[in-house]
Amino acid sequence: MDRRRFLLAAAGLPVSLALGTRLASASPFAPVALVTADLESHVVVLDLTAARVLGRVPTAPGPRSIERVGAGAALVAHTQHGLLSIVDARQRAVRFELGGFSAPRYTAAHPAWLVAYVTDSAARQVVTVDVDRGRIVSRTQVPGPARHVSLSPDGSTLWTSLGSKAERIAVLDVREPLHPSLVRTIEPPFLAHDIVFAPGGNHVWVTSGAGHRVAVYRAEAGEIVRVLAADRAPQHVAFAGELAFVASGDDGTVHVHRLNGELVRRDEVPLGSYNVTVGARHALTPSLSRGTVSVLDATGRVRAVRRIARAAHDACIVSTP
Repeated sequence: MDRRRFLLAAAGLPVSLALGTRLASASPFAPVALVTADLESHVVVLDLTAARVLGRVPTAPGPRSIERVGAGAALVAHTQHGLLSIVDARQRAVRFELGGFSAPRYTAAHPAWLVAYVTDSAARQVVTVDVDRGRIVSRTQVPGPARHVSLSPDGSTLWTSLGSKAERIAVLDVREPLHPSLVRTIEPPFLAHDIVFAPGGNHVWVTSGAGHRVAVYRAEAGEIVRVLAADRAPQHVAFAGELAFVASGDDGTVHVHRLNGELVRRDEVPLGSYNVTVGARHALTPSLSRGTVSVLDATGRVRAVRRIARAAHDACIVSTP
């Protein structure tokens, strides 16, 4: 049977048929995913083990991106409405709603502080947010429309692409967590899109906004050490231990690489599955065009496809006791 037809068919099946009856019930201590339902003004709470919808958290209109901060909080960016929601995953409710943004895009969470860095593309800023108090702390101007963003594992350095098809990448010093400062810009060999620090913080993977390539940079020097072939742009990256998951929404694929770039496997997911996130021995890629979520295991094999909304742009994985 054609793999893509199977995936799209599975999206319409009850989860017990898509996964098998042994996964039909979920543990109350299982990790959950929070997935944005962009056209329906809520965040879907999804049980990862059973791929079952547990509930929905109402939000302001247009939830676009979502990122976990700390153990049980998530930041939701409402790009078209200039808002940021801070969701309490345990209570399944919005704790704070922040204005003061022009077009908030994506978020990077500090590894030690309850602080997040949100790119505001229209304002050309990286905005520092105190997640615990629900307030903006500082704004750092960058020379372009900041979009995708990643923080080094030690919390000292932040990279952000300056656009969806960016000619430059901005590098910020975050050793003072509440007051980042711009250090320099880097010109990638292609128009850049997503940016993600690899485990250990020595390398940064930069995807293309227009081509079939992913560049691996040495973080400190800002130099390319290798270029990998990829499916159609834009690609997005997430890391789980020694593996990198690279999603291509326009081709409907997820590539799994080792950190040295070696391709381990390639699997198919519904078209429009652009963003990818990892956690709790799972990978997750929601589909913006199909409204599905594909749940992959730790090796990158698709285990379930579940339709949850009309459109699903982004997801994060949190633990809830």
